[in-house]
Amino acid sequence: MSLFAKTTRAVAVILTLALLPSHVVAQQVTVVPAGNRSVEQPEIPRTSAIRTKAFYTTYEEKFRKTIDLLNSEPALLGKIRKAATAYGIDPIHIVGAIVGEHTFNVSAVDRLQTYYIKAISYAELDIKFSYQGVSLKSFLERPEFRSCETLATTSEQWSCRDTVWDEDFRGKVVEGVSYEAISFQRAFFQPFYAGQTFGLGQISPLTALQVTDLVNRTSGLPRLSAENPGDIYRDVMDPDRSIIYIAAILRDAIDAYREKGFDISGNPGITATLYNVGQPRRRAERLRTAVDAGAKNRLPVENYYGWLINDRLDILKNILDGKAIDRRTTSDIGEKTR
Repeated sequence: MSLFAKTTRAVAVILTLALLPSHVVAQQVTVVPAGNRSVEQPEIPRTSAIRTKAFYTTYEEKFRKTIDLLNSEPALLGKIRKAATAYGIDPIHIVGAIVGEHTFNVSAVDRLQTYYIKAISYAELDIKFSYQGVSLKSFLERPEFRSCETLATTSEQWSCRDTVWDEDFRGKVVEGVSYEAISFQRAFFQPFYAGQTFGLGQISPLTALQVTDLVNRTSGLPRLSAENPGDIYRDVMDPDRSIIYIAAILRDAIDAYREKGFDISGNPGITATLYNVGQPRRRAERLRTAVDAGAKNRLPVENYYGWLINDRLDILKNILDGKAIDRRTTSDIGEKTR
């Protein structure tokens, strides 16, 4: 490990402890070891395979294209390191999130400048968050969401609203109104088409809202509001701001698990998994409940996305260390699923 990497890791540990509440630091935690729990890569979702084939490419090609983009943008890598230091995490977590998103979801563009151009175009759109003609603001004024307003952080507030939607509205008929069996995010936060995420970090508007107070407190960016969608799209589409949000999302996931007694900060595959699936607080709570019920050996497990990050960790670390990339691999990504 390079001197820079060792120094960065030491700083990350110190900042991690400084950012956590005192009662959390004192709590005994289970350190999640590095590496994959699964010997083989978990099955890749069919939707990802269909999307990849539709563009006449492969996971391996998309992985390499993302590596090439990162290698060609030393300034970007500098911003990744800076964001990682600010949020007290190892920069490998940010690299893992970016690589995972562009390997299994969208393909990376050839030049970073393309993301800046897209950010400008989205900022000019008239976007509204609503469902069945009801604005999100009006919907959240319902009494079912009242308890969420008193929670301390925007992460907790939006996680609470997400849970209330699932428990009280999703797939149900409430006061004569039929609600589809779809996620809160899909119902209110996808005004263009289903499954959409944006920018270098492929961040959804809901996820950006969840960490907006952390971003405001740590990086000084203005707090986002669901009533101003244009501001949200500007922040997640602009690479300079997107990197900050990626770091905050990963920081929030690490904190969510730490609060429940699990230290995932040394396993980029787990943080990448959570970046992919979202809802870290709900998942950490479920894991804590399972362990408390007797599953003493339970640990968070990587999905197909996080498995790749741990499997290719040496290649990803080479990017941050400025070393030449070995393009040889023993097998293509998702070989058994194609």
